[in-house]
Amino acid sequence: MTSKGRVTIREVAERAGVSMATVSRVLSGNHPVPASTRARVLRAARDLDYVANAHARALVGGGRKMVAVVLRQVTSPFYAQVAEGVEAEAAARGWLCLVGTTGGDPGRELEFVQLMREEGAGLVILVGGVVEDDAYRERVAHYAQALASSGARLVLCGRPAPDADIPALVVEFDNEAGARAITGHLLSAGHRRIVFLGGLPGNTALDARVAGYRAALAEHGLGPEAAHVVDCGLGRAAGHRAMTELLKAGGGPGPGDTATPDTTTPDTGPARFTAVFAGDDMVAAGALRAIADAGLRVPQDISVVGYNDIPLAEDFNPPLTTVRTPAEELGRAAVRIALRDPEHAAGAHHLLGTHIVVRDSVQPPPPGA
Repeated sequence: MTSKGRVTIREVAERAGVSMATVSRVLSGNHPVPASTRARVLRAARDLDYVANAHARALVGGGRKMVAVVLRQVTSPFYAQVAEGVEAEAAARGWLCLVGTTGGDPGRELEFVQLMREEGAGLVILVGGVVEDDAYRERVAHYAQALASSGARLVLCGRPAPDADIPALVVEFDNEAGARAITGHLLSAGHRRIVFLGGLPGNTALDARVAGYRAALAEHGLGPEAAHVVDCGLGRAAGHRAMTELLKAGGGPGPGDTATPDTTTPDTGPARFTAVFAGDDMVAAGALRAIADAGLRVPQDISVVGYNDIPLAEDFNPPLTTVRTPAEELGRAAVRIALRDPEHAAGAHHLLGTHIVVRDSVQPPPPGA
């Protein structure tokens, strides 16, 4: 990619040694061109990293107004809600929405972004927390510059920009504040031994939630040793597995409670806890199942809270106290802000709020815990 801006069709023609009309015929695919000439033009376009101007193609009926949303997976309720928000806002504005999944594979993400660039997508939206390492920073900077050179825009949705100078719009919510609030809710109920279940070191979203959890403990006068973070990642299976292991290790309510795991672990080790802050609602779902399997009750024996407030959270047993994140609004805002003010969207940062939804999964710790 050149640093001077968009590569023009004239430059491709000069590199290939043909006329601009010939380049146009080759790239449109609508006219017969000798195979050797076609190969020469395509090689020149590839060498120069040329992408056809989506706006020019639209003028001749060859382009569409498209927004692409790139997700880790669509089976996650959170990702699905963000995608719904993107699609709803795009449709309201007459734009076509395309959805791609990566499974967390940076190679698939790169291929999808490049494909959308070649197809003339006006917006490419990357959704969800990431491990922000040097490879990620380099990759996103490349995306932003490459899309900008072809007249498109990159939107980072629920993840930070690795560099404030790259031409990308950031729309996210305050993970740290939400985590601090929900931890404070448990502390206000009397809990002092709270496990954070679902850490994933390096992940931007979860690191912020862990930071909020630790900050709330400190605000209530508890030292760093009071924090107990279980790095099990996200998902129902991860939550079930990690909670099962904690309870088998002797965690849970202390001696003298009405329902205690079959263990002789003294009430002094780090495994002892009376409340669980799950990294998201699916982790909470797995934890609830493991607690029930161990013969314990929520919230009588262990209180549990989650994060995101997915639609099923109020149908859990018991209904889950959690942090409501504006998932659908996140998707809508990503499209609305980028299209409303394209000249100032690049490099801008928009932060949405969160709030606690109180249900039935929290009560004071058991007597003597």
